[in-house]
Amino acid sequence: MSFLRIENLSISFGGLEALIDVGFQVERGSIFAIIGPNGAGKTTLFNCINGIYRAHKGKIVFKEVEIQGKTPDRIARLGIARTFQNIELFTHMSTMENLMLGRHVFTKTGLFRGALMWGKRSFAGREEVQHRAKVEEIIDLLDLQSVRDKLVGSLPYGIQKRVELGRALALEPQILLLDEPSAGMNSEEKQDMIFWIKDIQDMLGVTIILIEHDMKMVMDISERILVINFGRVIIEGTPEEVQSNPEVLKAYLGEEDLESIA
Repeated sequence: MSFLRIENLSISFGGLEALIDVGFQVERGSIFAIIGPNGAGKTTLFNCINGIYRAHKGKIVFKEVEIQGKTPDRIARLGIARTFQNIELFTHMSTMENLMLGRHVFTKTGLFRGALMWGKRSFAGREEVQHRAKVEEIIDLLDLQSVRDKLVGSLPYGIQKRVELGRALALEPQILLLDEPSAGMNSEEKQDMIFWIKDIQDMLGVTIILIEHDMKMVMDISERILVINFGRVIIEGTPEEVQSNPEVLKAYLGEEDLESIA
């Protein structure tokens, strides 16, 4: 039984067909990559999975429950979290505060309780302690101790990407959607990101679906890869199958690029 199943997914914007009968399956605990040229429909696919867009046709099935049509907050509560291609953090807030925002789906303290019941022994206080303990685990996992109280806007780009990853983890996801997690990073930062992605898979058991342009990274960590172009699936298979597929060589990667990472 597949953990996430996409069936015949299609969506268009006016006369532009962004996704055309896209289908694939992702197994629990795996790392699954989605690649393709700019404009191929990769981020649109993510937007459909996490509820930002509603597909015009097809199914999105998570743990045998159809989730298309559900709102992004509802999908997050079901266990699907996401990072974005462009960093979406609150730059005037600290690392700790940004990570705590990722706990919002678990917060039960409403306006009344928060305003009138305070102190460590109150319901709001106990809940705060529990959420902070979870965030501390994420800070340790992603090695963010030195920037916990620093404003995110003052941090280097690579660390900001790590903070955004941590905020997604604060949702305690079963599936983590990573939209170009290594974009804009230098080679050392990319290698660190590979280690953290593997740790998230191995230590937390999170299923990871990533969009990534760094083909070496994709081939190194992915168990299966989906290649799309102009909204259509070219191939879905292992890294070895993708590397040797003539349609991929022609339409996207180019023979020289694949030879350089083989």
